[in-house]
Amino acid sequence: MNKGIENKGIENKDIENKGIENKDIEKKDIEEKRMDGMDMNEAMLTLERFEEASEIVKQVTHETKLMFSEYLSEQSGNKVYLKPENMQMTGAYKLRGAYYKISTLTEKEREKGLITASAGNHAQGVAYAAKRYGVKAVIVMPTTTPLIKVNRTKDLGAEVVLFGDMYDEACEKAYQLAEENGYTFIHPFDDLAVATGQGSIMMEIFKELPLVDYILVPIGGGGLAAGVSVLAKLLNPKIRIIGVEPAGASCLKASIQAGKVTTIDEVSTIADGTAVKTPGMVIFPYLMEHLDDIIAVEDAELVVAFLDMVENHKMVVENSGLLAVAALKHLNVEGKRIVSILSGGNMDIITMSSVVQQGLIMRDRIFTVSVLLPDKPGELTRVSAIIAGQNGNVIKLEHNQFVSINRNVAVELRITMEAFGTVHKEEIIVALEREGYKPKLVRTNI
Repeated sequence: MNKGIENKGIENKDIENKGIENKDIEKKDIEEKRMDGMDMNEAMLTLERFEEASEIVKQVTHETKLMFSEYLSEQSGNKVYLKPENMQMTGAYKLRGAYYKISTLTEKEREKGLITASAGNHAQGVAYAAKRYGVKAVIVMPTTTPLIKVNRTKDLGAEVVLFGDMYDEACEKAYQLAEENGYTFIHPFDDLAVATGQGSIMMEIFKELPLVDYILVPIGGGGLAAGVSVLAKLLNPKIRIIGVEPAGASCLKASIQAGKVTTIDEVSTIADGTAVKTPGMVIFPYLMEHLDDIIAVEDAELVVAFLDMVENHKMVVENSGLLAVAALKHLNVEGKRIVSILSGGNMDIITMSSVVQQGLIMRDRIFTVSVLLPDKPGELTRVSAIIAGQNGNVIKLEHNQFVSINRNVAVELRITMEAFGTVHKEEIIVALEREGYKPKLVRTNI
């Protein structure tokens, strides 16, 4: 794996203390069954197959045109383009791989019924493809899957089974149901036909921007990265492909460092679509060979990236899709043509609300101060006037009369307010101090 990129602060320490255990993948019986169908897979990931897949997926996908981002370009010192797969009809790129894979099956294999495991986006891809072919689809989803993904999968006519707390547990259940009922299993990432379908994204990028220098690709199990990286190197070996994982689910980086497919002990990330403990075994050699580097992104960076996308691009991108945006700050390059793949946009309203609030707090757009003041008429008005004089906007007040035994000496007032950012926040605090108060920053709870 090429390590030519100098990432700021992204070294081996990204996966230290993550509970990583270097061990071979278990469940060999499951893998052996899947490997039985690899004869057809061996013909995949060739230029001819990528061309075929690119034509076939046009039947069910939008050609998501690249969007130049002036904001991200100015922030990074590069020319940044977004590949908005969040605008696909199922809200994610996954439809590409699922549809192409199902197109390669025999009629008998499709008629047995299809089954898969997914945190949501692949589920909708398989459900939509099955509906197009008029066959049954069963989708096993983790119980933690956002409701919007569950409901949309059901709306496409699929039978949904909720099982386990994460993808890996749901996948085991899907294999079990496939064995019991004779369903044809469609793996969400560890399948070369699926990866070939995902590679159609790279074909579109190259047609629009043949001189692209870097492509940032979100990674969960690795199917998207495999398809994009292999085709990119076939088209132009100089294109650098950077995989981006959530720091709390950095299984591919752990595997590459171990030199073999490795299962991490624990997954903890808000990027539910990439919350995977084990990367794909079949696609792993392709990732080892064709990826130029991997960046691990913290959840807090995704929160800020969401705010940037909503405010500056008027787009909703789910946390996994934001990996390729947050990673821009880790690239130590300038003047390059960079494409960030926005892999999906399926985010439920509750999660969206929470991410927006946390983003505003992290950007000092919302903050809370505690001040002590005498419990007498006019004090609240005086404090409010000071804040108003600095163009601060009060959101919430909490008045605690029991902070001191002597209420005449002091009561606590907690003020949650809006500001324009860090500089404005500091101006408000200085104004309160100038009038004799001693404001203390406290944790904001909205």
